[in-house]
Amino acid sequence: MDHGKFYEGVTRNMSGITGARLLEQGADHLSIETNEGIMNRTSIKKEFKPEVISIAFDEEYKAGKIIKVSSHFLHEFTVNGAGIKHHITISDVRASGVLGFFYRVFARNNIGKILLGAHKRYLEELKDRDV
Repeated sequence: MDHGKFYEGVTRNMSGITGARLLEQGADHLSIETNEGIMNRTSIKKEFKPEVISIAFDEEYKAGKIIKVSSHFLHEFTVNGAGIKHHITISDVRASGVLGFFYRVFARNNIGKILLGAHKRYLEELKDRDV
């Protein structure tokens, strides 16, 4: 699957995002514009094993001129008897200023849930379209 289209679709399904457009992509990077700002993902690495797909990348998200957040993501999709288990690890989160402090303290608990929900909704869309 094309990682640019995949993450554009996932981003479009995130709570609070009313629009997402893929600006550019390469083998190990992509940029997506949202109604909130620009998301740049770099150093994208994919690992495929028989029952596990791992995707890791660094992300920098600029929401307007006020907030800039950078972090590292690791997504692990594991096939089990009941379906697919999706585990997300978010590390090295950096956000500057007072708003960055509030983001790190209050939003961090919700980001993982938002991402899991967005992935689930997008994958269900693909399933419904038989992609």
